[in-house]
Amino acid sequence: MSMLIAAALAQSTIAQMKWERRILVVAAPSATDPQLIEQRRILTAWRKESEARDLTIVEIVGDRVSGAADAAAAVRRKYRLPAGFTAILIGKDGGEKLRSAHPFPAAALAETIDAMPMRKAGQR
Repeated sequence: MSMLIAAALAQSTIAQMKWERRILVVAAPSATDPQLIEQRRILTAWRKESEARDLTIVEIVGDRVSGAADAAAAVRRKYRLPAGFTAILIGKDGGEKLRSAHPFPAAALAETIDAMPMRKAGQR
């Protein structure tokens, strides 16, 4: 993804990305959370595959949000995020597809996304 596209997406809210992007919401209480660090490591190694799947990462760390223009409190409320680590995969339709209190392995994300109807339609 070009830097220009990434910058434009960061100015969009999660709702504005509906029908355009899949969203992986990753929430943690602090930047030193071991599960957040592990999820970042997995996603860094999986970067090209995630871009091919129209995936945008939205992180909520404490009360800071990166990857979207939403306020942290609003995202926490909308997705009922607990105080600890949570990862949620949201489809292009805006629906929650996966939720975990542990980092998602790349294979689980790929398998889930590749089974989605919009992903299958895009591969034809």
